[in-house]
Amino acid sequence: MKPNRTEVAVSHFTALALILLTMNGKSPHMPSFDVVSKVNLQEVENGVNQAKKEIENRYDFRGSKSEIDWDKKEISYRAPDEYKMEAIKDILQTKLHRRGIDISSLNFSKIEQMGGMMLKQVISLKQGIDRETAKKINATIRDSKIKVQAQINDDKITVNSKSVDSLQECIAFLKNENFGQPLQFENMRS
Repeated sequence: MKPNRTEVAVSHFTALALILLTMNGKSPHMPSFDVVSKVNLQEVENGVNQAKKEIENRYDFRGSKSEIDWDKKEISYRAPDEYKMEAIKDILQTKLHRRGIDISSLNFSKIEQMGGMMLKQVISLKQGIDRETAKKINATIRDSKIKVQAQINDDKITVNSKSVDSLQECIAFLKNENFGQPLQFENMRS
């Protein structure tokens, strides 16, 4: 005799209830979080615009042809002499820092000589964790003896553990380390 639909549904529900009871209320996935390095591009744009306004209004920059450009990937600025280059760099760093951008996420190139007695410098933004830094972070986590597993996934690192406390301990540990770029911790799953 074939069971009817109601009996099948009840048996499936019973099996599901048994599985949930044996898990003691724990989710089937291990708790985890992602270590990433991101820069808020909107805040960078706001900081660059503030720096442009300050340069336009400062007396020592009047008529100097100094300017800042932002093309959504990198910041470049030009000035006629070293003093003004250093002043623009200081203004940019101050404005970006006030907007919450970590200065370690900026990568300054060498100052280049341009035609017409002008100097130029390009600032690239560090987005994502590169392979070398990811390996360094992974090794540091392993050497810390915290009971977590770290795995490199493209430009982020996924850390998981059986215990949420171990994950929180790992986050606190990583916050105290310096890897040459800012780290954020997101997607905490428990």
